[in-house]
Amino acid sequence: MPVLIDIDSYDHHLFSRARNGSGAASPRNREECLDIGLINNMSDSALMSTERQLFDLLGAAAGGLLVRLHFYTMETTPRSDWGRDYVRRYYRGTDDLLNTSLDGVIVTGAEPRAASLTEEPYWTTFVEITDWARENTVSSVFSCLAVHGAVLHMDGVERHKLPAKCIGVFAQTKTRDHPLMHDVPATFRTPHARWNEVQERALESCGYSVLTRSVAAGVDSFVKQQKKSLFVHFQGHPEYETHTLLGEYRRDMGRFLRAESEVCPTIPTGYFNTEAEELLTGFRRKALTDRSPELFADFPADQAAKDLRNAWHPAARRLYRNWLLYMASQRAGRSKPLALSGRCRTMSDSGIPARHHGRKLVALRSGEPRAGRDPLADLLTKKRDRIP
Repeated sequence: MPVLIDIDSYDHHLFSRARNGSGAASPRNREECLDIGLINNMSDSALMSTERQLFDLLGAAAGGLLVRLHFYTMETTPRSDWGRDYVRRYYRGTDDLLNTSLDGVIVTGAEPRAASLTEEPYWTTFVEITDWARENTVSSVFSCLAVHGAVLHMDGVERHKLPAKCIGVFAQTKTRDHPLMHDVPATFRTPHARWNEVQERALESCGYSVLTRSVAAGVDSFVKQQKKSLFVHFQGHPEYETHTLLGEYRRDMGRFLRAESEVCPTIPTGYFNTEAEELLTGFRRKALTDRSPELFADFPADQAAKDLRNAWHPAARRLYRNWLLYMASQRAGRSKPLALSGRCRTMSDSGIPARHHGRKLVALRSGEPRAGRDPLADLLTKKRDRIP
């Protein structure tokens, strides 16, 4: 099914991902959708790629469910002139978000700027959004640094600085049964890229349920009911595309060579094949002994990318499929029926009209394959749809 995107302009880059063309969804013919807000706090350089990653993942996970995606920004996040213009064109602000209700939100992380989360320039806005989410969503996903902010604000759980950046694709083990873990393999792999962590003992002492963990990378995903919303936390990045970690490593290496950082980055673990690792190890050795901005031109990106494969996408799709079905079932239990086919229609009680400040609802198809029917979806259609 298409993912509907609530935008102001038809020139958004996601139009290029439509397989069979794009078009405005008629507000007179839309059936009810899952309304999901993407609160994109990523840096300017990652704004578009983050939109693409989550658009594709939601499209692959939706199956017969219909999803309507809304873009929101935190105005207090520092941005360049380009970044401010971009979010002005395609995003709504915090005030719009705080005056509506959504089925779900996805709150992205950001690169750490301050030693303490409470000193980040967007902290006050982030707190407002987190407090809003627990009252005005069915479920909320927090990613990477947003995880650390959410648990600090809600329960005082402090993050811990790691001795080196945790970066790579790590084996995860499922630790318990939960609706979000339905049909997720007992072990699977997920990318991580972070400088900090929250620890399992502190989380469990505050009532969080750890769903997946890694021997090498620690806690991966965990949940807790916060008032009306199930808060879902991913310290990793199930949404990452095949080459995202390579791009992040290359960026960090460039910063080191230009003396913008004193840390020579660690090669991502469990990501490259032996040949690529040997190539990158040689380049890293040269970077340490012959550090200069000019060396960056020799970074072997093409050779390293040659045999990369995305081993985490099937599990990521299943996780997000379960998240969508959880919200659908919870909303069905609250007497707000959800259509499993057709198009979205205007919802008078959703808090988001079909046209908001002249915005257009555009139906786009993700370039990813669609997920098939599964037992949880069948439960919805048979009205046996409450997931405990």
